[in-house]
Amino acid sequence: MTSTSTPRAGFRIVGVSGSPSDPSRTSTLVAATVARLAEEFDDAVTEQVEVNRLLPDLGASPVREAMAPATRAALEAVETADVLVVGSPAFRAAYSGAFKLFFDWVGQYALVDTPVLLTATGGSDRHALLVEHQMRPLFGFFQSTTLPIGVFGNERDFTKRAGGYDLAGLDLELRIDQAVRRSLPIIRGGLVAAADLRADEIRRPAEF
Repeated sequence: MTSTSTPRAGFRIVGVSGSPSDPSRTSTLVAATVARLAEEFDDAVTEQVEVNRLLPDLGASPVREAMAPATRAALEAVETADVLVVGSPAFRAAYSGAFKLFFDWVGQYALVDTPVLLTATGGSDRHALLVEHQMRPLFGFFQSTTLPIGVFGNERDFTKRAGGYDLAGLDLELRIDQAVRRSLPIIRGGLVAAADLRADEIRRPAEF
């Protein structure tokens, strides 16, 4: 897991790249989306989980307690996030096995009501429906709040550089921006509702 900020306080945005490759277009897309979303919150704290670095642990550990500290920390970061940005490359018209393996270890009720912005990458636009037909149902199982617009990037949307990829042009940046802007009312509405609930619990007398 890589982290752009170490404090645990603040509005926590966690990205998850389910690519088994490094470098990865998916990681680039997730990171760009996390960064754009973080611009909207003054106290944003961002982290990005690279699932490919955790695969030996995720695949071999019989129980979560037997995993390395870094793997457990990655799972806990996802389970306690205020917002998730998740991404996977397309494999046989579905998300990667690495992506699924990671979320197999996430607590079944840990993501209830957590806003999740979905992203994916693929070789061509034929894979774009991966977001709607595969990823959205997975987070429906978790009872998460999947945000309205997903972001898909094909190979033309990225340029290769030494050690990684960059976004190739304005088109993908605009799609990311649209997805973030459409998400903000839902995310902020959830924050207000959560604050009201906490205030109500404080005011309510203890029941015996």
